[in-house]
This record gives sequence, structure tokens and C-alpha cells, in this order.
Amino acid sequence: MKGNYAQITLLSLLFIMMSASCHAQVFTIQVNSPRQTIRHFGASDAWSMQQIGLWEDEAEQEKIADWLFSLDTDTTGKPLGIGLSVWRFNLGAGSAAQGRESQINRDTRTECFMNSDGSYDWTRQAGQRKFLRMAKERGVPYFLAFLNSPPVHFTQNGLATNTGRDGTLNLREDCYEAFAHFISTALKGIETNDGIHFDYLCPVNEPDGHWNWLGPKQEGSPATHREIAHLARVLSKEFEQQSLNTEILIDESSDLRCLLGIYKTTWERGNAIRTFFSEDSTATYLGELPHVPRLIVGHSYWTNTPIPYMRKIREQLRDTIAHYGLHYWQTELCIMSNDEEIGGGGGYDFTMKTALYVARVIHHDIVFADAESWSWWRAAGGNYKDGLIRFFTQDHGRTGYAMDSRLLWAMGNYSRFVRPGAVRHEVSTSASFDPYGVMCSAYRNADGKWVSVVINYSSEPQEFTLTFSNGRHCEWQMYRTSDEEGETLKPVGTTSGKTTLPPRSITTFCE
Repeated sequence: MKGNYAQITLLSLLFIMMSASCHAQVFTIQVNSPRQTIRHFGASDAWSMQQIGLWEDEAEQEKIADWLFSLDTDTTGKPLGIGLSVWRFNLGAGSAAQGRESQINRDTRTECFMNSDGSYDWTRQAGQRKFLRMAKERGVPYFLAFLNSPPVHFTQNGLATNTGRDGTLNLREDCYEAFAHFISTALKGIETNDGIHFDYLCPVNEPDGHWNWLGPKQEGSPATHREIAHLARVLSKEFEQQSLNTEILIDESSDLRCLLGIYKTTWERGNAIRTFFSEDSTATYLGELPHVPRLIVGHSYWTNTPIPYMRKIREQLRDTIAHYGLHYWQTELCIMSNDEEIGGGGGYDFTMKTALYVARVIHHDIVFADAESWSWWRAAGGNYKDGLIRFFTQDHGRTGYAMDSRLLWAMGNYSRFVRPGAVRHEVSTSASFDPYGVMCSAYRNADGKWVSVVINYSSEPQEFTLTFSNGRHCEWQMYRTSDEEGETLKPVGTTSGKTTLPPRSITTFCE
């Protein structure tokens, strides 16, 4: 019996080993199948950096800036930060000066550089501007300014929130030129005073938002496509006159479905791609306007569930973009109520639960929608899943402290290693795509070095092999993010391509 038992046990172990071997997944980088060029990965300063940038504790500010922007490593080779390559600056509308009368929550009110008499105060937005400078000092190469609302001096209701008006832009008809001049003056003023050149401007944010814009909440305004087109033309003329080398990005849609069709809005605010970039749309066509690239930007909110639909709509977006000869950037995402798999947006999460969920969205946006740029919403947030970093204020806002999260470092698996100018290449495998299993994407950086980001969403270890279609061999350095102690972009050794992916982990392979 003992001999038979031992024999059976040995056979069982061999069967398990053979099964594991059979289930090993081989992913092959197709070196002759390039896709899109990756421009950058980023996050925004809203609204937290206005607070954090004014803290008296500069060491804590430096720590946060290192986490977000640094490309340096410690003595063990572990990255100090996630190396964001684009930083989104919220150009304020002036609700802070209105206090409670602004109908906007206190922590989301913003200052405005312009006074009611048309003069400018360059001491404002000081906390945000400090982080602009800290980003540049750490090598961030690109900067983007965005507005949630025109300055309150120009709005129809005298507020920076739309207060339930119709779906039109909260801007007086006689203020388009003044609004454009404010933007150019603000951008040039920041460059003069802080040494920051803005490569991009998003003049409207989520103009198709289907919420009712009733306060108190945050700055914001809907806008029709005709209003956006009119504003873009006025801005283009202003930038030409001011010799301002900044690209105007259209149109920061709140929902991918509004780029492709009409969803919870009206025809005036739907079908954004066709409206702005079809020559048949004579009243709104922007395809040949100076300073407006052939690019559509939008947000990935609300389209990440059900899981099969997440891929379907992104493939539809990719095909539509290709049809019109455009490029696509995903410029904002955080966790919302329909992200039920991880419990929605309420309550901050420091673990891989949110980190893996977001990594899967990044993978879908880049691989299935051909996104060239990908940005998270807030760099730092409170007790909600909207910040890469969780921050706490103390001493009535004079100081505070911050805690990092696995979400921060998960994004770093992309932003730290996939640098501006990298070209994504197709990756093939015999296994069917599994959004709850292993997901792999590959990139060739501008220096010729290869990078692959591999997500193991499952709760089991996975045997994994990475190869090249031309038989090329290289030694990969692996960096891992997981719930294991210290695994936040931790260097975990080298491999020629074959390894075991730990459960619930993200591993970046760098040549």
C-alpha cells in the first residue's frame, strides 16, 4: 500500500506539473506590427495641489512631487516615483473669491488670475504653480491647461457653475474674444513668472455632461458643439496674434458614447467625432484650423462595465478614429458608482483591488482604443477613489501629510517605463483574451529599448513566457507592483522571458 500510495502521489504531482506546463501562456511581441505612438501619461492638480502647494512642510511636498514626477531610483534600483510625463493644470475661474455665494463646495473652488476690472494678480493659484515648477524640476516634459468654466466675470449667470441652465455654454455672447484673451494672457503669464510653457489647452471640460449642474458641487459648464467650434476659432485667432505655440484640444467628452453618438444628451452635444472632423459638418468642422490637431480627447468614465462592453466600445472608437484620420487621448478617469466590482468610488483603497481594476482600463484604452495618451483624474485626493495619493490636512490647512497607494505605483508600471515617443506593438498569444487573467502590452521606446507591461488579474500564479516574433533574445529586468510588502515597482530580478507571475500583480519587463 505504501509503495502504491507513493506511486500514485508521484503520478499526481507529475500530472499537476504537466497541467501547469500546458497552461503556461506564451506572449509574442510582433516586431513588425507597430500601432500607435505613446505621447505621455499624466494626472491633474485639481483641486488638491492648491492646498498641498501651500503647506508649510516642504519636505512633505517634495515627497509627493517625487512620487508623482521623479525618474530617479534609490540605491537598490527601486524607482522613487512614477515619472508622469504630462501634468494637467486647472486654470481657475474665480469661484474662490465668491465664497458660499459661488454655490460650489469649498474644497473645489478655484482662484482666477484676472480681477473684475481686467487687471491680473500673479500671486494667485500659488499652490498649483509651485507644483508646476516642481514637476518641471523633475523632468516632466509636457504641460496641459484645462478649464472647467470661463472666469465668473464672463459667465451668463455670474457663477462658475451652470446652476441647472440649459445645455449651452455659460459664457456671455459678447465675451468670446475676452475669454480667449484671458486664456492667452494666463498661459503667457505663467510662462513668464514660472517658466512653464503649456503645450496643450483644453478650453472646455466635459461639455456633454448629462448631470444637471446644480450646486453646490464644482466648477463646470456644458456647451454645444457650435459653441465649442466658435470658441476654438476665436482661440486659434488669438493664439496666432499672440504667437502662442499651444495646441487646442477638443472636446474632453465625459463619456465615450458621446464621441460616437448621442447618449443622455441632445444632438447639439453628441456625435463629437463626426461633428468636429467631418467636412460635411460645415458649421463645426475644425479639421484644418490652426492650433487644432486632428485629435479627439475624452474620458473613460462610465464605460468600464460590463467588462465585455469595455472592449467593444473601445474597438468601435478605434475604428471610428481611424475612419476620420484622427488620434485619441484618454485624459481623465477615476472610480465612479458603476464600478461595482471594486465597490464604487466611496472610501479610499490603498490595495491592489483598485490598482488592478484601473490597470485593466489602461490596458483596454491603449490596446483596444489605440489611446496615445492616458491620464488619471486627481493626483491627490481624499476619502474617495479619485486620487493616486491620499492626503490629509492638519493645523487648519497649514500643513498635512500624504500616503501612497498601490494605484499610484500600478500606474507607474506604465508611466515610469513607457516614455514619450514609445511605439506600441501588437502582442499575440494562442490563449483567448481574459480580462480576469493575464493581459500583456508591449512598447519600443524612442531609444530602441523594449518594455512590456503584464497584468495578472487572477488570484493564482500564472506561468508566463515573453518572446519576440523574430526570435530576438534579451535579458529583461522585472519591476513588480503587488500587495506584497515593498512591492511598489520593486526590482524583482531578471529573466530571459520565462517567469511566474504572482497572483494579483503587475510586472513590467524592461530591456
